Amino acid sequence: MKAFTLHELNSMVRDAIEMEMTDEYWVQAELAECRENRGHCYMELVQKEEDSNTPIARASAKCWKTTWMMVRPHFERETGQTLHAGMKVLLKVYAQFHEAYGFSWIVTDIDPTYTLGDLARRRQQIIVQLKQEGVFDLQRELQLTLFAKRIAVISASTAAGYGDFCRQLEENEYGFRFEVTLFPATMQGESVEQSIIAALNNIYSQIGLFDVVIIIRGGGATSDLSGFDTLALAENVAQFPLPIITGIGHDRDESILDMVAHQHVKTPTAAAALLIDHLKRVADRITDACQRIPTLALHIINDSRHRIELLQNRLPVAIERRLTTQKHRLENIAIQLQGYDPVLLLRRGYSITLLNGRVVRDPSQLHPGDEIETRIEKGTFKSIVK
Repeated sequence: MKAFTLHELNSMVRDAIEMEMTDEYWVQAELAECRENRGHCYMELVQKEEDSNTPIARASAKCWKTTWMMVRPHFERETGQTLHAGMKVLLKVYAQFHEAYGFSWIVTDIDPTYTLGDLARRRQQIIVQLKQEGVFDLQRELQLTLFAKRIAVISASTAAGYGDFCRQLEENEYGFRFEVTLFPATMQGESVEQSIIAALNNIYSQIGLFDVVIIIRGGGATSDLSGFDTLALAENVAQFPLPIITGIGHDRDESILDMVAHQHVKTPTAAAALLIDHLKRVADRITDACQRIPTLALHIINDSRHRIELLQNRLPVAIERRLTTQKHRLENIAIQLQGYDPVLLLRRGYSITLLNGRVVRDPSQLHPGDEIETRIEKGTFKSIVK
């Protein structure tokens, strides 16, 4: 029995592949890993079952430096994304087997439209889920406080965009003073989501110290924006109790983070300008109110003076009318009282009998021997009861 060395056997495999698989093929796959080394790109491809994460196929792929230098810029420009784990791609490949390194697919091209379609589907799924949860529009229901000067900034501490943001605020032409507190976070790469969520949690723990949250990004790769299109980050931002303004520095369509934020702008400096303009509008309202107050006060004073003058003119007439009315009432009362005058009753032939100075109204009040006094028109007389 003839035995082959491993090199001989691998050479036979290489020859078979080179003879039988001479074409290039378009293959759909998901990136399980993607890394660069010395200008080359090394990928691990995987295919999973549709309803689970169980891999049913795996393979290695390589894109050599000369090809990668052309393919990468085009892909990133078209998709606004860098190749990263979890991304679905459509690769043009040919088979290669090396005696020492084994089998791999060699990448000659990447179709960005396929990835764009998958990204669009994933983005739409996230948007639909956020709307079903009832959180998609929560941030826009918040009001930016009138004096939004205490600012919590989520940004990479060394990012040029953060420096531009602070400089724009400090050098504003109106002399406004802002209080800026930085909450450092990773703003590119696979850790964007968790890093920003951690910063939001930190801000929430001291939420009474701030009026608004700014998420800005500048100075990094403009294509690496995948971390801003995740469900978990969108849910955290959408439900945050302070208004959140984003300025993550990109020119393509807005990210999901932009969609759920209170407001979004393109750049960190635009975010600073938004805050300055907001405070300027408040200052203008205060100035306008200060200018209107004297005029309004003068109007109130003049109106009150006119009312006093009117009252002064009407008061004597009103007093005279009131006195006349009351005089007539007194005269009527006097006439009514005359009907009850005892002197008038005596003149009409009536008499009044008194016992011990009190009027006798009932004979049962009297007893034999009581001395009574009777008053008539011309005088009085006394009698003894028998």
